[in-house]
Amino acid sequence: MASSQAIGFFDSGVGGTSIWKEVRRLLPNEHTIYLADSKNAPYGPKGKEKILELSHKNTRLLIEKGCKLIVVACNTATTNAIDELRSSYPISFIGIEPAIKPAALQTRTGVVGILATEGTLSSQLFHKTSNLFANDIEVVEQIGDGLVELIEGGEVSSREMYTLLNKYIRPMVKAKADHIVLGCSHYPYLIPTLRRMLPPAMKIIDSGEAVARQTKSVLEKHDLLNDSVGTRSLQFFSNSSNIDVLKSLINENVEVNYLDF
Repeated sequence: MASSQAIGFFDSGVGGTSIWKEVRRLLPNEHTIYLADSKNAPYGPKGKEKILELSHKNTRLLIEKGCKLIVVACNTATTNAIDELRSSYPISFIGIEPAIKPAALQTRTGVVGILATEGTLSSQLFHKTSNLFANDIEVVEQIGDGLVELIEGGEVSSREMYTLLNKYIRPMVKAKADHIVLGCSHYPYLIPTLRRMLPPAMKIIDSGEAVARQTKSVLEKHDLLNDSVGTRSLQFFSNSSNIDVLKSLINENVEVNYLDF
């Protein structure tokens, strides 16, 4: 039955596991298949055509593995490729984009910061969303160069990470931003470090919970929720020879397999 098929996830590496965790928490009965395209991380600096190529490759593999729905657990892939993916395949896609709307609605200072990849900040979808919800506030944009590479290398708490983050968030704090939007699925793993660096009143916003709720809503709409009992299949595949970082972030007793894709 289609309802017993897996939810597929893909990201430019390990970051999308932050989204996977939220979906897993909300929908514990679901089977999942996760693709970590770490060989091609980060997607952010790549051009739109290359991002489309990689997104199609990942999508085809997840469909071949029998997924009933695909979560594009990557902001850059969502903002650059999801419209084409939706028009190309007979399957539902859930995207992830920076949560600029709640930040814009909740700000009291009229200033919000956004930390994201170059590919996300330069995309048409991001500009459309920003113009729609943040037209009357100041948005301090910052490209997070180097952050994904450090996270992929397991350097979440390194001195180099602290130095980069301090450099990136300083203009937001100086501008009196009261919200910082994390516009990359890798970045939630930086929240503990950010909390130590940011003013106590500055709120950090990411998209994980909203993506999980949308995933549940779409599955319900198409009668695809898995309500059967039994052991859940949680499959993880990486095209990087170093799978230790992925294993450490999943934090569950699951097997991670190397796959050349």
